[in-house]
Amino acid sequence: MIAFAAPLRAAALAFGILAGFSAAAADGPDLIFRKSTVFKLLTPNDKLATYAIDDPVVDGVACHYTVPERGGLAGMFGVAEEVSDISLACRQYGPVKFTEKFKQGDVVFSERRSLIFKKMQIVRGCDEKRNVLVYMVYSDRLIEGSPKNSTSTVPVMPWGSTGAIRCSDWLKD
Repeated sequence: MIAFAAPLRAAALAFGILAGFSAAAADGPDLIFRKSTVFKLLTPNDKLATYAIDDPVVDGVACHYTVPERGGLAGMFGVAEEVSDISLACRQYGPVKFTEKFKQGDVVFSERRSLIFKKMQIVRGCDEKRNVLVYMVYSDRLIEGSPKNSTSTVPVMPWGSTGAIRCSDWLKD
């Protein structure tokens, strides 16, 4: 009976970690669509998935990003380390309103891209001279980061009768 205790504890830990991923994903980004890229006969296909997030501090701005999602057995069980190829596009879709001050490089959104070591982050900054919000997505690892990244900009423009506000007025010192 004691010989089975360690494997059972490991299985319970793995299940708890995977359940945590599922719970976090429920509150996560909106899935727009997925497109298969590599066919796998008995396991899920490799896919590209496009998601949308709203900036939590800037009303009227949304970002869409596309990430590869691995299929196969590792992808099926949620233990595959995903590659760092992520594209990003952010746009103003309504009047821009800041809900709080922010620092250059504040994290807008973050999610794990492997079981333990890698995560993807979308960060925000303000180009004060041009009154443009700048968003960058990148992935980092516990040991070494990834130079792969993507940048998108959103000029803060008037919307209807609402005038444009300055993003620099909302930067923390």
